Amino acid sequence: MEAENFRKIGDNLFSQGKVADAILNYKEALKYNPGYAEVYNNLGIALKHQNQLDEAVLYYRKALESKPHYAIACNNLATALREQGNLGEAKRFYQKALNLNPDFAEAFNNLGNVLMELGQLEEAILKFQKALQIKADYAEAYNNLGNALQEKKDYSAAIHCYQKAIKFNPQYHKAINNLGTACQRQGRLNQAIVCYRKALELKPGYYEAYNNAGNALVEFGKIPESIEAYSKVLEMDPSHAVAKSNLLLSLQYQSGLDTSVHFAAAKKWWQQHASFYYKPESIENHVARRKRLKIGYISPDFRQHSVSFFFLPLLQHHDRSVVEVFCYSTVKSPDYMTYKIKGLSDHWRSIPGLADRTVADRVRQDGIDILVDLAGHTADNRLLVFAHKPAPVQVTWLGYPGTTGMPVIDYRLTDEIADPPGDADRYHSETLLRLPQGFLCYGPPEDAPAVGGLPARKEGRITFGSFNNLPKINPEVIGVWSRLLQQVPGSRLLLKSKQFADGQVRQRFLDLFSGCGVAGERITLLPRVSSTAGHLALYHQVDIALDPFPYNGTTTTCEALWMGVPVITLRGDRHAGRVGASILTRMGLEEMVAESPDQYIEIGIKFANDKDVLENLRSGMRPRMQSSSLCDGRSFARIMENTFQKSWEHWCQTGVYSNKFKI
Repeated sequence: MEAENFRKIGDNLFSQGKVADAILNYKEALKYNPGYAEVYNNLGIALKHQNQLDEAVLYYRKALESKPHYAIACNNLATALREQGNLGEAKRFYQKALNLNPDFAEAFNNLGNVLMELGQLEEAILKFQKALQIKADYAEAYNNLGNALQEKKDYSAAIHCYQKAIKFNPQYHKAINNLGTACQRQGRLNQAIVCYRKALELKPGYYEAYNNAGNALVEFGKIPESIEAYSKVLEMDPSHAVAKSNLLLSLQYQSGLDTSVHFAAAKKWWQQHASFYYKPESIENHVARRKRLKIGYISPDFRQHSVSFFFLPLLQHHDRSVVEVFCYSTVKSPDYMTYKIKGLSDHWRSIPGLADRTVADRVRQDGIDILVDLAGHTADNRLLVFAHKPAPVQVTWLGYPGTTGMPVIDYRLTDEIADPPGDADRYHSETLLRLPQGFLCYGPPEDAPAVGGLPARKEGRITFGSFNNLPKINPEVIGVWSRLLQQVPGSRLLLKSKQFADGQVRQRFLDLFSGCGVAGERITLLPRVSSTAGHLALYHQVDIALDPFPYNGTTTTCEALWMGVPVITLRGDRHAGRVGASILTRMGLEEMVAESPDQYIEIGIKFANDKDVLENLRSGMRPRMQSSSLCDGRSFARIMENTFQKSWEHWCQTGVYSNKFKI
């Protein structure tokens, strides 16, 4: 009886938010009844509420010792284990809860969340659907089902689920925020921003909505506003590493930004979000100067993504007598490219949902000699894995146009055009390794259509074009392009970007051109095309491609060239603004590289006035590209392997863990 009274008092205190007092009463109850399973469970709940996860797990286990068939305690234990990052054990106990109670809707929902984190999307969807069969008005399960469908890129179905969740719980700020992300991925940016604002009205301190609003503003091309949104997140939660990475990427789009500002921000990211993870540990890798190196690549973009077009040629041509390849993939929704990369890997590690420390431990267990980051400060990066320094040599390459700011990453791969010796070195925490034939190797899509004839011959006018991501097309770029259009009579401009699916985005850009004296009828704005072949076929309408600045295109530049379309670029003051010059120089097209906006316009006028030259360039561009170092995967792989070998030898010679840094 005494135990029951203390339990009731504890329950009342907990409901009033007096958690510490509730815990004292639960412990008193256990003095009178040491086998009281329900009290052990409630004590676990109270301790978890105070973020004392280890103790909560202990008491949930005691509840199950006293009452092995206690489904609620199984569910609660699984939830605490999940928060500890122990996903395998969490999955096991959720399943046990369901074995004990097959109608336990909450356990089905929770199991679905774990399966999502493990990257098992199809299984997760089935669990959420099962929860909804049991509990038709279960708003949280609808929200989570929407999240799983978003991962599968089924945005329409996801939106339907979020709307259902909001119908059953109109104050559900998380579902409203997630509805915004689904709309954003459909290209409906204005609707997305409306959702984020609504979520913030319901919960003013909801920093995830601010972060997502920042992402939408970037896509809108409103870079200063996006920087303000990310800064707001960091005011509320200084530890939000994702928002800080988003801020760093956003700064890359900003015109007139001094490189030192970005470098300082990157170093601050390391100091605030990652430096405390680094603890020097012994390396067990056998030090052998001429060994077969174990190379690990970590990326969220082993899928239909720009990074894969440049990673695949290296993977296809790696000499397996020299390197052993491990791919650590964070892809949650695999596609054909994922399976292609997996098939070319010696070892495939799927790591969605795994804690950074867990991944770092796996890298150590695999004995990786050189660990390569392919994402930098882009979406879903795993830079915090590198913060643990799990490999003797760590490298960043390809996915991000600047320094990570992390001294535990030893090298950044680039070339002398993208990062000229001198100033570029001063603004990197990594040592720059400049590859002799450029830092990129392009693998053209297998389903690319044939090069078409010159559109100007048929249309009687020049069509300029750019299929770059919209944030790169800033007001300064629009001003220069408008001057070019004005000086080439009758010319038009074709722009394609997924964001043009939104009517307000289209109108904003038409207004920007109109403000620069270019009528809307000279501008064609196209949304995303679903197939790669269809996307590339649009180059049949373009005579000359225009590269944006200060953030150049990379994949878009290579695609334009592959489709026979010459590209005009402006050499900038940072890596992001010199990629175009790097690509064109390797193609022998230095005449397309401008050193000033005025020269950019002069080059455009020159080629627009010489259709014979354009025609010859177009017909010979693909063979020229095929025979260039830009598409020579075999040579590129040998250069990369030689670079890896030299960096490994350097580590062997120095005999120090961090290679060159004191942290």
